[in-house]
Amino acid sequence: MVDQHSSYIFIKRGVYYYSRRIPSDLRSHYKTERIVFSLRTSCSNTATTLAQSASFKLHKAWTTMRLQDESIPCEFKLNSYVQEKQNESISLKNATSLYLNQKGKDRSLSFKRGVERAVGYVIETSGNKFIEHYKRSDANKLRDYLFQRGLVGSSLTRTFTTIRALLNYAYKEQGLTISNPFSGLNYDRSYGVQERKPIPQESLRSIQQRCRAIDDEPRWLISIVSDTGMRLAEAAGLLIEDLKVNEPIPHVVIKEYPWRRLKTKDSNRVIPLVGEALWSAKKIVEDQNSHYAFPKYNKTSITNSNSASSSLNKWIKGQGNGDYTMHCFRHSLRDRLRAVECPSDIADQIGGWSVQSIGQGYGSGYSLKVIEKWMRSIVL
Repeated sequence: MVDQHSSYIFIKRGVYYYSRRIPSDLRSHYKTERIVFSLRTSCSNTATTLAQSASFKLHKAWTTMRLQDESIPCEFKLNSYVQEKQNESISLKNATSLYLNQKGKDRSLSFKRGVERAVGYVIETSGNKFIEHYKRSDANKLRDYLFQRGLVGSSLTRTFTTIRALLNYAYKEQGLTISNPFSGLNYDRSYGVQERKPIPQESLRSIQQRCRAIDDEPRWLISIVSDTGMRLAEAAGLLIEDLKVNEPIPHVVIKEYPWRRLKTKDSNRVIPLVGEALWSAKKIVEDQNSHYAFPKYNKTSITNSNSASSSLNKWIKGQGNGDYTMHCFRHSLRDRLRAVECPSDIADQIGGWSVQSIGQGYGSGYSLKVIEKWMRSIVL
C-alpha cells in the first residue's frame, strides 16, 4: 500500500520536494496557492517521513487557523495579513492616537503638537511601521536626519524623549517585552545650544522701569515674573484669587489647573510678592475684568503661553538690553539669591526646582515668613 503522504512529494534533479495545495478557505492568508519546499534528501524513505511531519504540522496549523488561533507556524510563508493577526500589532500612527487619547487629556496644545511633530519625523525617515518593527538603525537614521535639518541637541533630546515615552506606553499596552530602540542613543546634547544667560541688574532694572511706564497687561506679566522667577506658563495661567495681595505677607499661590499643567510636583508652591511683582499683582487685582489674572493669554481652554513667550520675548529684545528672553528672569533670580547667600534649598523652594537630595524632601519646607526675608533681600 502506498503511503498517502507520497502524493505530496516529487523528485527534481534527484532531490525530493514537498508540494501541497492550500485549502480554498485559507488561501487568503497565504502568498501563493501551493506550499512548495525542498525536503533536501534524495532518499525516498526519508522524503516520505519528512512529508508526514510537514503534513502533520500543516494539519495542526490549519485547524488552529480555522479556530482563529494565533499560533501559526511561520515557516510556511504566511503573508502580512496573518502576521498582523498573530501579533495583534498596531502601527506607529495608531499608537500615537492611543497615546494622545490617554496621556494627552487635559494637556496643552503644545504637548499634542510636540508628539505629532516627533512622530512625523520618524515616519518621514522610516515609515509608518508596526511598533515592534522599529530597530536601532531607525533611531540612528532619525538622529542623523534631525541634525541635517539643523536641529540643536536639546531639540533632539525632546524628540527622542517623546518617541521613547510613546513607544514604552504602546509596548506596555500591547504586552510587548522588547527593548526600546530609541533609548540610550549617542549624540552631542549640547550641539548648537545657546546658553541662557541671566539678565544683569542694570538691564533688569531698565526693563522693570519701562514696564511701569507702559503699565498694561503684558508688562504686568513681565513684572511679576521678573521678581518671582516663575515660569512664564505658571504666571500666565494664574487666577485673580491666586494673588493674595491683602495678606500680612502678600504672596502668590502656584498650583495646577486644567488649563495649565505644572512641570513637576515641586512646582506647587507659594512665593512672597515683593518689588515689581507686588506692584503688578496689585494692578491686576485692581483691574479685575476676568477671573484670570491674564485674560489676554487665556481665551481658550488652554493657557496660550507660547503666544505670550513670542510677543514678550520680542518686546524685551526690542528694549536694547541684550538678547534676553522671559526665561532669563529665572536664571537671574537664581543668581540674585546666590548673591545674598540664600541657602540652595530655600532657592529651590522659591523657584520650584526639584530638590537635590533626599533630606531636602523631608518635612513641609520653609515658612512664608522665612522665604519673604530672602525675597526682600534681592529687591532692586
